[in-house]
Amino acid sequence: MAYVGGEAPARGCIFCTALDDDPRTRLVLGATERSIVMLNRYPYASGHVLVAPRRHTADLPGLDAEAHTDLAETLRRSVSTLDRILTPQGMNVGMNLGACAGAGIVDHLHWHVVPRWTGDTNFMTTVAEARIMPQHLLDTWDRLRPAFAWLDGRP
Repeated sequence: MAYVGGEAPARGCIFCTALDDDPRTRLVLGATERSIVMLNRYPYASGHVLVAPRRHTADLPGLDAEAHTDLAETLRRSVSTLDRILTPQGMNVGMNLGACAGAGIVDHLHWHVVPRWTGDTNFMTTVAEARIMPQHLLDTWDRLRPAFAWLDGRP
């Protein structure tokens, strides 16, 4: 009901405007000089995060070496942090480039990191095309935000 009755999301690119407001409101876990990590507002599983460059681009091969290095390290450390805090049994890590590949945000590339547990797909997802989260999104943010302090030097 928080999604249905909640305030409409701000216009513009979610990654480019993510640092404009309160991090909890925008679900931002933290940012480096070149990348940002935030919870997916419509997650496939609890702890589903998005790792994106701060520069607005959909061109993965066009990233300069410094941006790519920062993103790769941010992705690597995000997987490690989720593993340590949520102790999933596995993870999906992937990126969809282009609308026909399934990208929901076509103009700004981003990686999905989805913690997975045995049996986390139930009949609701399979039969009713609905997702059920065992934890409220903001409770997940509250749990993960301190663990992502390494992103922006927070204690």
